[in-house]
Amino acid sequence: MPQKTPPFLSIILPAHNEELRLPETLIQVTQFVRSQTYPIEVVIVENASKDRTLEIAHEYAAQNENVLVLHEDRPGKGLAVKEGMLAASGQYRFFCDVDFSMPITEIPKFLPPNLNNAAIAIGSREAKGAVRYNEPFSRHIIGRVFNMLVWILVLPGINDTQCGFKCFSAEATEKLFPLQSIHGWTFDVEILGIARQFGYKIVEVPVPWYYQPQSKVNVVKDFLRTFKELFKVRKIIRSRSYEKQI
Repeated sequence: MPQKTPPFLSIILPAHNEELRLPETLIQVTQFVRSQTYPIEVVIVENASKDRTLEIAHEYAAQNENVLVLHEDRPGKGLAVKEGMLAASGQYRFFCDVDFSMPITEIPKFLPPNLNNAAIAIGSREAKGAVRYNEPFSRHIIGRVFNMLVWILVLPGINDTQCGFKCFSAEATEKLFPLQSIHGWTFDVEILGIARQFGYKIVEVPVPWYYQPQSKVNVVKDFLRTFKELFKVRKIIRSRSYEKQI
């Protein structure tokens, strides 16, 4: 039997307690998939939900081809993203927040031919040309403080590590994500830090970003937790301990 050709793009959707937002998101995903000329795979990773998220995902998969649904009992966005990225089969693998605070129509900006020779492209709310809409001032300031700490401690030169829209080539995915150890919000910093250590170029793609009032991010609580995780990431990166796993 001939081997199936992998899709050009995989869209990975980590979903925790997303029964309210997921249906509208999947409508947008369907419209986007149908508007493109290349094959697309959708990977929904439901983890530790207490609502109908998993049921909604399975209903969608039953009605649409090239949809993979994964279930994980353990919580953590980083864990969900890791499992989805490694289970995907696309030549490029794009993970994104279910709220689509960045319009889904921006995805082609992360891919060839719009962006050539980039193994890693990350959405940025701070790169030249990016625009933020309706974001509370306090949230913006806290975000900038965190990104400044990331710049100083781990990733100098990167303006925005926490925008939830990132694209990796299959080769970069399969090399980097098995080494990921952080399952919380700062998993992005760890992955990008390891990527830089291995010599991958990271391209920031300016995006329009719309603040969603129903965001699940608790600015103060999550900032304190991610602040602690950031120093853990710094220790991991500086020790280069992940290299021993190769």
